Amino acid sequence: MKAGLIGLGAMGQGMARNLHKAGLLAAVWNRSRPRAEALAAETGAQAAADPAAVAAAVSVLVLCVSADADVLEVIDALLPGAHPDLTVVDCSTVSADTARAAAARLATRGVAFLDCPVSGGVEGARDGTLAIMCGGSAEAFERARPALAALGRTVTLMGPTGFGQATKATNQILCAGVIQAVAEAMAFAKAEGLPLDKVIETLGKGAGSSWYFVNRAPFMARGSYPAGFRVRLHDKDLAICHDMAARHGAQLPIVEATRIHYRRLIATGHGDEDISTIVRLKDALFSGAGTPR
Repeated sequence: MKAGLIGLGAMGQGMARNLHKAGLLAAVWNRSRPRAEALAAETGAQAAADPAAVAAAVSVLVLCVSADADVLEVIDALLPGAHPDLTVVDCSTVSADTARAAAARLATRGVAFLDCPVSGGVEGARDGTLAIMCGGSAEAFERARPALAALGRTVTLMGPTGFGQATKATNQILCAGVIQAVAEAMAFAKAEGLPLDKVIETLGKGAGSSWYFVNRAPFMARGSYPAGFRVRLHDKDLAICHDMAARHGAQLPIVEATRIHYRRLIATGHGDEDISTIVRLKDALFSGAGTPR
């Protein structure tokens, strides 16, 4: 198997390196070419001229881009290089409707498609321990399995096209609630003057722990929020959740509250920080300021 990867952002770079470690990576492409050239120099993979060149060179093509429009743009761009032995694996987080549209466009060339959004943060992308939720046919899933196994520890076929993205939307609702709770708890601990390192070490092994508490409470303690899962991107994902829920006539209170908080953070210049920056708003509850620092 030869695999390619399009989209060398915070997640894509780690994913490409794990494909390389598995002996699968043959070609990469990124909108910013210097990033692709650097990764190619590191791994020996081809820095392809365009998405079509990646498609022509591989049997499994992994996408990891930011938004719905980006996915469809890349799908259209790779079509000239598409061939019947190609399976496209989209690890972006987009709507289920976009996944189905991508699958339909590729089907015109006889190309299989899997929507395979991931969870586990930049750490999971780096370490090859992502949780990958997949939508598509069982045949396409089996063909892509070696590449998926290089990227994640938990890889599950959820159902037909779109089911991967619906599962990821479920995950993003969980993330919204958990990051709110973690930030509120950390702001409370700070206000009480507790030793935050001991709080994290002890409660990280308690009943209220979570991935976000263990991995992002330290950001909150340090007051440093390096771009992991950016506020802007989670807000985009929660907009997808909002729209999906609206089709059922439902409104999701946690989603709506988190989006209000995110809009405040974006307006005050924190949209490109990790979502743990929401603690700024929680800290303000105790300072009486009412606005993030």
